[in-house]
Amino acid sequence: MKYDFNQIVRREGTNSVKYDMREKVFGQGNVIPLWVADMDFSTPDFIRKAVIKRAKHHVYGYSFRGEGWYSSIIKWFKEQHNWEIEKDQIVFSPGIVPAINLCVQAFTKEGEGVIVQPPVYYPFFSAVEHNNRKLVLNPLKLENGRLCFDFDDLERKIKTQQPKMLLLCSPHNPGGSVWTREELQSLADICIQNKVLIISDEIHCDLVLYGNKHIPMATLSKAVANHTVACVAPSKTFNLAGMATSSVIIPNEELRERFEESIERVHVGMGNVFGNVASEAAYKHGAAWLKQLLKYIESNIDHTIAFLEHNTPVIKAIRPEATYMVWLDCRKLDMPDDELWKFMIHEAGVGLNRGDMFGKGGEGFLRMNVACPRITLDVALSNIRKAIRKET
Repeated sequence: MKYDFNQIVRREGTNSVKYDMREKVFGQGNVIPLWVADMDFSTPDFIRKAVIKRAKHHVYGYSFRGEGWYSSIIKWFKEQHNWEIEKDQIVFSPGIVPAINLCVQAFTKEGEGVIVQPPVYYPFFSAVEHNNRKLVLNPLKLENGRLCFDFDDLERKIKTQQPKMLLLCSPHNPGGSVWTREELQSLADICIQNKVLIISDEIHCDLVLYGNKHIPMATLSKAVANHTVACVAPSKTFNLAGMATSSVIIPNEELRERFEESIERVHVGMGNVFGNVASEAAYKHGAAWLKQLLKYIESNIDHTIAFLEHNTPVIKAIRPEATYMVWLDCRKLDMPDDELWKFMIHEAGVGLNRGDMFGKGGEGFLRMNVACPRITLDVALSNIRKAIRKET
């Protein structure tokens, strides 16, 4: 079956964060929303059919995750990522951000250090600070158009501040780096030698582009697997963020028991009936749809980069190796972050994520979500071109 990613899906009036909160976030309700990381493509038909079938039953009572839920996850990650996962290693979480917060609570104590590698997905910072842990920054380096680890700084920070945990974003958001086996192994070696637990957020693992290959941290070796807690979900891949369903893969039995205790302590392990159904359908039937999606996203990224190079070279796009976000280097515009963000809103009519919200190294950048029909992207890019030419 061929899927139509050019189809316009009207989302206004559905309590959509991306659309119906534009007035609150941007100060005006008519900006083109290329910000929050969900896609404007229709959720795949095989997922909608599964949810509708379940919705036709007259009772939406307490439910549990059956064998199909577990087997779909195991099969998907084996086929897509050559990752052998055992059923008892899988723990449910209502989302990746809750899982990260629960990991911080379960595996560290108040006042202990947690390493975050900015610029990075901004809830990492609050997961540390809101739980009264010490934020230890190990900034990434921008080298040859790619964000990379700074291992020398990491070793210095571990030696001087003795953190207990590292939050890894793999693949990286917002920069789109897909960490190589060598990079991951070096990171793992440092963390294992210094008893720093790795929490690996791999929510974007299916959205890998241009022939790159995602390496699950836990597949490096048994030693690394026992030192890693991995967070995965179908939400970014299949546009299911509103279903509140994700999984935490914990090979280490002691760590798994501690995490399960945290889940039970706040009673969020039940999940919801439709999230269970949607997740199972996605992982059972989603491979062909995903292949078509990735081709469309690659085309949108190529189009965006070519457009900016030819029309507004003052903005340089970092080509992502994964995700559907493009990290825009706007430093040549020489605008403070507030001014840059407001310029895009009021002059270009485009709503983007401001770069400084992702922490150190994000200053002067913007994050653009290109997971939208081409016509939407074209209007946004045209608006940016007109605004920049008027400005310069």
